Amino acid sequence: MAYPVHLDVKPKVKGFFDPATNTISYVVKDPASDACAIVDSVMDIDYAAGRISYTHADEIIAYVRSEGLKVEWLIETHVHADHLSAAPYIQEKLGGKLGIGRNITVVQDTFGKIFNEGTKFQRDGSQFDRLFDDGDIYSVGEMACVAIHTPGHTPACMTHVMGDAAFVGDTLFMPDGGSARADFPGGDAGTLYDSIQKVLALPDETRLFMCHDYAPNGREIRWETTVGEERKHNIHVGGGKAKEEFVKYRTERDATLGMPKLIIPSLQVNMKAGALPEPEDNGMRYLKVPIGAL
Repeated sequence: MAYPVHLDVKPKVKGFFDPATNTISYVVKDPASDACAIVDSVMDIDYAAGRISYTHADEIIAYVRSEGLKVEWLIETHVHADHLSAAPYIQEKLGGKLGIGRNITVVQDTFGKIFNEGTKFQRDGSQFDRLFDDGDIYSVGEMACVAIHTPGHTPACMTHVMGDAAFVGDTLFMPDGGSARADFPGGDAGTLYDSIQKVLALPDETRLFMCHDYAPNGREIRWETTVGEERKHNIHVGGGKAKEEFVKYRTERDATLGMPKLIIPSLQVNMKAGALPEPEDNGMRYLKVPIGAL
């Protein structure tokens, strides 16, 4: 399937790096209006102390207000396992519709069972304002955008192309970072390879924006590259690496990785569109930690 990319439309992209989770959030402005989208926001959490705050989100909110922008979309590229979404907080302050890939329902079903959420937890994606299908077209102001289903890291991963800029979530890292793991429930290395090929089939000049950067070999943090650079130099898939080679490497590598430190709270909150658990009778909110049979 060929996806429309408008290389002549060049949105202003402002990145916000969160050093606690190595996440980059974005404000993406339509060049023809004051409309914007916010991609992959972060809510701060002190996991050991059981405290949340909104320093990162407040920085984004302050920027949007200072630039006189109107938020039309809050985009989640996938259900993140390494940070909590601040989308509901930002939506309350600035408005906008919250969107994610339609396969959020697969993630909700999987982790609804793991966390024993019961029948109150709706597994139909209704917590979000829009569920995107592969190839869906939507707009930010006058800028046409397209959602591309790029599963493999998770079933619900989407790449969002806005003008000449594509936001790839965890489908790709910078060329010297390679690709994300594919061993979470519903992930698959072969599927991830196929999804990466969708991204690399976009025009060479397409700007690519990462959701994470871990500064390989001690370089400075970076989050922007191009399709052409990834196709040539990505250490996992660049230069035409075969699918079999990628799957072998990714599978062996993933077997050595520990779980993200925030995976337990992140999944419980993010599969519910960033909503925190309801307070219990003592006014406190609680997150569950699943423990297997002894």
